[in-house]
Amino acid sequence: MRPSRYFHCFIGVLRREFQRTVQQRSRFISALVRPMLWLAVFAAGFRTVLDGVTVPPHTAPVDYEVYIAPGLVGIIVLFNSMQSSLSMVYDREMGSMRVLLTSPLPRSWLLISKLLSSAMVSLAQAYVFLLLARLFGVVPPALGYLAALPAILLGAMLLGALGLFLASRIDQLENFAGVMNFVVFPLFFLSSALYPLATMQAASEWVYWACMVNPFTHVVELIRHALWLDFNAPALTVTATAAIVLMATAIASFDPARRMFSGRAGRH
Repeated sequence: MRPSRYFHCFIGVLRREFQRTVQQRSRFISALVRPMLWLAVFAAGFRTVLDGVTVPPHTAPVDYEVYIAPGLVGIIVLFNSMQSSLSMVYDREMGSMRVLLTSPLPRSWLLISKLLSSAMVSLAQAYVFLLLARLFGVVPPALGYLAALPAILLGAMLLGALGLFLASRIDQLENFAGVMNFVVFPLFFLSSALYPLATMQAASEWVYWACMVNPFTHVVELIRHALWLDFNAPALTVTATAAIVLMATAIASFDPARRMFSGRAGRH
């Protein structure tokens, strides 16, 4: 099959994803209001400079707003990935996902196109937030915006694959919200999004190690370092490895014929 077919397939899925975002403007706005509120509220409580915390390539401690901005980019990507997974549950139930998968293109490419399209939406939301964050004094180098692009995309693919895997395992829609809360908040709070790892380690050793095994921590660190033009090889290695493993697992486990209410129907 010609490579152009794969490209046209991706463009079609991407266009559909952006059209859905445009039609659901409240979703786009809420995705920005949430991190802006976190930035304003948490910054108000931590106006002082964080003791001993630096953001490469700085050699001096930085303001709290500068520190947590990349973490809030991560939370934008995390929430959008989970919401996109919810939409995939709807698509699967309504039949549109099964129609999409009747394409002669490989199922793996169709699902990767879906994940990449969701990641592009997350990327757009992240850059709008970064522009608004300049009002709070978060002004990274101009090239930092470009350097952060692949880091945000890779993190979005990882988190989107995690959401896809969870969506493929859920039979009933009402269970999805509970599972998402059980996943999203531990991923967010047990990471370096809001506090440095050194602070976590000083507070509790087990919390520190929980943060270290959390892939979201490495997503945030990858974005944070890239935004300030620093290369974090360990974060890149962990994020890329986790993304590949989760994508392969999610694609292998996705069943377009699986119904949300199949378990309930079988009991009646």
